[in-house]
Amino acid sequence: MKIVGSRLVYALPKGRKTRDIPLPGSVGVALTRHLEEFPPVPVTLPWEVPGGPATTVNLVVHGRTNVAMDRHTFNRGYWHSALTAAGIQPTRATGMHALRHFYAPLLLDAGESVKALSEYLGHADPGFTLRTYTHLMPTSEDRTRRAVDKVFGSTPDGLATA
Repeated sequence: MKIVGSRLVYALPKGRKTRDIPLPGSVGVALTRHLEEFPPVPVTLPWEVPGGPATTVNLVVHGRTNVAMDRHTFNRGYWHSALTAAGIQPTRATGMHALRHFYAPLLLDAGESVKALSEYLGHADPGFTLRTYTHLMPTSEDRTRRAVDKVFGSTPDGLATA
């Protein structure tokens, strides 16, 4: 969904391309449980522009009255409440977009290729992905030390910076 003027419409994601993202079975289990407790609701909105062709989609995330929510309503009504309950101050830095900044370095740190990650995130250029997210990889120095230790057959006796 996106906001056009002040109205919600269905539309393709930014860049007008869809993305397939592999998810582990644990996410599937959690999603199944969520869908059992909160079944998807059919919601009809125009496609692309207000007054566009009416399109009905079963929404997994919807308002309490089974209506579509814009991102601002979701952030204020749900995301900020969840952050507060977790003891995190709601700020721009902890907004929904922060999930991308969690997801990307997590996958890079686990060894996912920059090319694959750039496709998951919808980036046209893997170089952009690398420039944007590598500084968020807190264990990269530790990995470097372990790699060098492995080459020299050393047992690390503590981490140090030369």
